[in-house]
Amino acid sequence: MATSLGIIIVLGLLANLIFTKLNLPGLLGMLLLGIAIGPYALDMLDPNLLEVSADFRLIALIIILLRAGLGISRENLNKVGKTALKMSCIPGLMEGFTIAFIAQYILGLSFIEGGILGFIIEAVSPAVVVPSMLYFTDRKIGTKKGIPTLIIASASIDDVFAITIFTTFLGLYSGNHVNIGVQILSIPLSIVLGIVMGLMIGLILVKVFTNYHIRDTKKVLVILGCAILLKAIEELLKSRVEVAALLGVMVIGFIILEKIPEVAKRLSAKFNKIWILAEILLFVLVGAQVNIGVAFNSGLKGLIIIAIGLVARSLGVVLSTLGTDLNFKERLFCVVSYTPKATVQAAIGAIPLAMGVKSGELILAIAVLSIITTAPLGAIGIRATSKGLEVEGME
Repeated sequence: MATSLGIIIVLGLLANLIFTKLNLPGLLGMLLLGIAIGPYALDMLDPNLLEVSADFRLIALIIILLRAGLGISRENLNKVGKTALKMSCIPGLMEGFTIAFIAQYILGLSFIEGGILGFIIEAVSPAVVVPSMLYFTDRKIGTKKGIPTLIIASASIDDVFAITIFTTFLGLYSGNHVNIGVQILSIPLSIVLGIVMGLMIGLILVKVFTNYHIRDTKKVLVILGCAILLKAIEELLKSRVEVAALLGVMVIGFIILEKIPEVAKRLSAKFNKIWILAEILLFVLVGAQVNIGVAFNSGLKGLIIIAIGLVARSLGVVLSTLGTDLNFKERLFCVVSYTPKATVQAAIGAIPLAMGVKSGELILAIAVLSIITTAPLGAIGIRATSKGLEVEGME
């Protein structure tokens, strides 16, 4: 495992450097590196590391969401609140149900199997989107209208809808008694519970940090530990009630910024340094999960499904931004920013196959294909369309 980590770190830094020099997103290089050295290509990584890669990826995702929370001010959140709420559900629902319907005609699946596929595919990837938005926030690109905050906030809630409705369709397929009304109502409940838990933890941490002298490095470790435990609480309560723990993780950062802004700025700088390693582990290990051979099995039909789904999602983004002060270039940026898929598809794409869903292998193939196509193109597209955003403080 130690040797594999060494390979990932050295080659990951090199891939990031090369792609940055080529004026391409560094994460694209790390994703492709992961595919190349993963078990489905050169097989250079220790199997034990791959067994725990989900935990490494989760910790990396928690770090980037804490960074996001520490960078979201109340002013920016108020600016984009209503639009973020619309973008968190409308595009995803449109993409998921569009795929559910067209999969019946293109792939010959039942509506329920199509729903399973649709709500695996529809989830946007915070792992790809959030780092890019934080990059723009740091450089004041698009911040005048709160566009990076809009994308960060809506993308994290989008995944709650995706996973909850995916679980509902999976329950319908397996014949388990599923009350669809109750499941739909559980979505806002899980969001509220995630926010409340993050709020409570955040307030407790603020009180501790205010009353006791703790070095900033130790504060970072305490925050990270609490955020990981919040995710563990989600797993513990899963059989009884869903909790949007990753949304709660962002709330922890938000509360610290709101209550002790000077401390939050210092902690954000510390998390930026940790992210250098976490980013490499996240994207290389996500890439290592990608089985290109399986992806190619879905062929042209898989690409058509993904493309039609993205069209529906893009229309959803346009509908969500109607009535806002965003211009055409800014709306185009929002559309493109909402296309990358990676973490959720890598995490749940194989579940239908493991549970004996008849079309499980095809569903996995299209899920993997969605990562290979949308993560690189989305990352490149985000960088390209960001040129149309206003830089705050500049005419």
